Parts: sequence; C-alpha cells; structure tokens
Amino acid sequence: MNIPPSVPQEIAPATIESDSKKTWRVGTLAYTTAGLVMLFAWMLWGDFAWQMKERAAPNMMQVLLKKFHASDTLNGILIGSLPAIIALFIAPIISYKSDRHRGRWGRRIPFLLLTTPITSLTMVGLAFSPWLGAHLHHLLGANSPGLNPAILIMFGFCWTFFEFATIAANAIFGALVNDVVPQAVVGRFFGMFRVVSLVAGMVFNKLLFGKAETHYTWIFLGFALLYGVGVTMMCLKVREGEYPPPPPVEDFHGDRKGFFAAAKTYLHECFGHNYYIWFFVAMALGNMCLLPVNLFQVFYADSVGMSRDVFGDRLFWTYLISLCLSYPLGSIADRIHPLRLTIIALALYAAAALWAGFFARNPGNFSVAVIAHGVISGIFFTASASLPQRLLARSRFAELFSAFGIINSICFISLPFALGPFLDYTHHEYRYTFIIGAGIALLALGAMLVLYGKFMKLGGPKNYVAPEDEGSDVRLAGPGFARNH
Repeated sequence: MNIPPSVPQEIAPATIESDSKKTWRVGTLAYTTAGLVMLFAWMLWGDFAWQMKERAAPNMMQVLLKKFHASDTLNGILIGSLPAIIALFIAPIISYKSDRHRGRWGRRIPFLLLTTPITSLTMVGLAFSPWLGAHLHHLLGANSPGLNPAILIMFGFCWTFFEFATIAANAIFGALVNDVVPQAVVGRFFGMFRVVSLVAGMVFNKLLFGKAETHYTWIFLGFALLYGVGVTMMCLKVREGEYPPPPPVEDFHGDRKGFFAAAKTYLHECFGHNYYIWFFVAMALGNMCLLPVNLFQVFYADSVGMSRDVFGDRLFWTYLISLCLSYPLGSIADRIHPLRLTIIALALYAAAALWAGFFARNPGNFSVAVIAHGVISGIFFTASASLPQRLLARSRFAELFSAFGIINSICFISLPFALGPFLDYTHHEYRYTFIIGAGIALLALGAMLVLYGKFMKLGGPKNYVAPEDEGSDVRLAGPGFARNH
C-alpha cells in the first residue's frame, strides 16, 4: 500500500511526479494512486464503524434517559459534561504518550487497538443496563433508590467507562490521520470522512432511531460487534511510517525528568504561543455553539409534538443534504483554505440559530430549524475538520490537539452544568438552546477572525509556517514533519 522512501522525514515533499506516476508522501510513507485508494478504503471502513457508534450512542442514551425519567440536568451532565471532564484529564496524557511512543506498530495504532475491545464491552453493558438495574434494585431491597434510579445508575456506570475508552481513542484517531494521510489531500479526505459519517447517520436515523426505545438491546449489541471488528481491521491494515526520536523531557531549570518535568514541557509547548491559544479558543467556541441544540434536540422534538419517526426522518434529510455537500466542501477547503470556510460556516450558523430561537415553536418551523442546524453544522465540521492539520505543528500534533481538547473540555463541562438547570427552571423552554447557540457562534466568529489575522501574518494560505514552541521563534515546518528541537 505504501513504500518507505529514503527521503528524510522532516523534509519529504507532499507530492512527487516521477515516470508519469504521481506519488504522495507524508513523513517516510509514500503512496501511489492505488496505495492512496487502499489507504482511504481501510480508513473509511474503520470510520464507518466508528461513526455508527458515534451517531447512535448519544441519541440512544437521550431516548433511554427520557424513558427512565431522567431530568434535563442529568441528561446534560451525562451526555455533555461527563465526557468533557474525562477528556480534560485523559486526552492530554494519552496524546503526550502517543507522540513520544515508538514501537513495532507505530505510535498511534497500539493505543487504538487497546481501547477498541473496551469500547465494545461497554456497549454490551449499555445494552443490558435496564436488566442490571432491575437486579440492583432487587438486591438493595428497602435500601434501593427505586427501579428507575437503579437503572439510571447502571446506565451512568457503563456510560462512564464507554466515554473513557471513546475519548482515549478520539485523542489518537485524528493524529493517525495526520501521520498517514498526505496534507495535499487531507481536506478531501475529511470530506469523504464526512460522507461516511452522514451515511452512518442516515442508516441509523432512517432504520433504527424509531426503534431505539424498544429494541435498544439488539441495537447496542450490533454496534458493539461492528465497532470491534471494523476498527480492529483498520488498525491491522493501515501502516504507520517511521518517526524521528521523540524530543527529550526536560525541566526548564535543569534536566530533571519525571511527571512534573513532563507537565512543564507539555504546558510550555502547547500554551507558550498566543497563536495556538487563539486557535484553541476559536475551535472550542465553534464546537460549543452546536452543543445546546445537540444535547436537547430529541427533547425539543417531543416538546413541539413531533414523533420519533418524523424526527428521525428530518435527520435523514439533513444527512442526505449534507452528504451531497461533503466532498465538494472538502475540495473547497483544500482550495480556499479551511479557515476561511470555517468563518463562513459560523456566520451562517449564527444567523440560522437566531431565527430558530424565535420561530421554531411548532413542528413545521422546528423541521426547518433542525435541518438548517444539521446542514450548517455539517458545513462547519467539514470545513474545520482539516484545520488542525493545516495550522498545528506536525511534530507535536497530538499534544497540541489535546491542548485544544483541554479548552474544549472546559467549555463542554461548564455549559451543560449551566444549561440543564436553566431549562429545568424555564419548564423546558428548549427554543433557548438556539438563542444561546447563536450567541456562542458570534463569539466563535470573532475569535476566528482574530486567528485569521494572525494566520495571514504567518504567511497565509500560500506561505504559512506553523509556530514552534519557543515563544515567538518560528521554525521551518516542511510538508512532512516539522523539525524536532
């Protein structure tokens, strides 16, 4: 599938024309057209299994939490804040270790192989949580908090371990893409990823979402099997290249090693340049502006009298429209730069969400609002998907991306803790989710414009050079990997 060249990793060109054959390079990996197609095929197969799990699990959890009478506050904490809290602590550690790991299977794939069976087993636990909760209720007897609370306890327990494994894998998956996919085609690659994600969403919402409340056991078991097989096959078929030795872990006041020295190195490398701080904040706000609606859209549909089947149908059309847009958007991102396309997407979302906040009070208007939310969210995700690969230093990509995850987690922890009680207090007036989302989108738009100004000073689309971690010192980052120091 790929051929390790003799070109040094940090200066390997992105593409080479030789003997009428085009070769794409990333680091020490080289792909012919056929090799690139095979890479895409295996990565997209793994992503399909991944996205079926991602599309199904949160929405099914919302349905089941509602079925067993969970409050908006508990829903917000389990679906929104809990994953963010876990990511705050797990993602930086996993990313830091992965960037510095060197082994037979590479620096990313071992972590993915380790987390895959854990994720599948926790989905099996979610499938049987009502049964386990009923047994817990019986076991506790007079000390039981009640049947529904006991079931919710089991859901919370299994969901927590599910998120541990999912977040650890999420921290690595994007870094694997960065290491094995040539930058010249990364926008189109993420466009195809978006296509796969939308197909997964269409399959789930058209065929399975309406049955989630009654057939959740078999759905969770099916996704556990699909995820375990699909991601494992991808890991066994995709090959990483060779990497330069990891940078040493040193204390800045000496050469002491250990946890605190590693922590200082991490903080200095990730937060020592205000350009990266603006990137972290802008991306986190962009993601957060979509969270209010995503957390409560199932409950919103119920509140306006929309059936689950109709709601699933609206999501299906959302995904179909986004499907048609995904690859063209990825291609546009490669041509005009994803930062510019992300700015356009945020402006569109702010306007659409503001309209929805005032007018989405009946099934007809809510249909328009949820389709607009989904389609513009898709534009944002497709546009911003390759943004980290285009802006972050490649030699430290995983740890820089995890630093963004820290800021993202802080935002995702804070918002559901505030939003859930607020919606309980307003007697579930879910239109406020759009208004709050519009306000956050405007903040994200402002941060993106500041980031864009700094991006242009660093060379813009044609001559961009990523800042390295010594304050304002900028080093050459070639199309392969940035130089180590």
